Amino acid sequence: MSVDHSSYHVEELISAIDISRRIGTLAREIEGHFKDTDKLVVVGLLRGSFIFIADLVRELKLPVEVDFMEVSSYGDAMESSRNVRIMKDLRGEIENMDVLIVEDIIDTGFTMANVTSLLKSRNPSRLEIATLLDKPSRREVEVTARWVGFEIPDEFVVGYGIDYAQRNRNLPYIGKVVQNGN
Repeated sequence: MSVDHSSYHVEELISAIDISRRIGTLAREIEGHFKDTDKLVVVGLLRGSFIFIADLVRELKLPVEVDFMEVSSYGDAMESSRNVRIMKDLRGEIENMDVLIVEDIIDTGFTMANVTSLLKSRNPSRLEIATLLDKPSRREVEVTARWVGFEIPDEFVVGYGIDYAQRNRNLPYIGKVVQNGN
């Protein structure tokens, strides 16, 4: 499947079926880790994680509370600015709670390192990371997700909530952006 825009097109990299299967597996692993929790606070990083977090929490058979943070290091560019800005913080407290950060993609690691540091300063009981996509070849800051949906090569990707200049979030699969003429 391919989506064509004037300067680029999108080629399918990970199918919707593969994503769905992997989320089921991740949910079982997360349940095993947090099986003794009174409540798991699932923190979605907006906007790219919104589809992933919705699908993941529907699969979790745990008491969950969902909260969101909006952070940005990309804007409309294809490269991280490394300037992480928090545009929306959590509504609730996380002190002495089990927390799962849910991210769409870990690339350079700057965003996740900043968010993790901030949330750790709020003294949660446990703090873990789940990411749909991991791009370790681009890592500049040491960050490790406990749960990774898929490790991907150094490609700019869209779909399943992930955008390029606010487009392609609605694709049901993960696709790589290919500049036309390349």
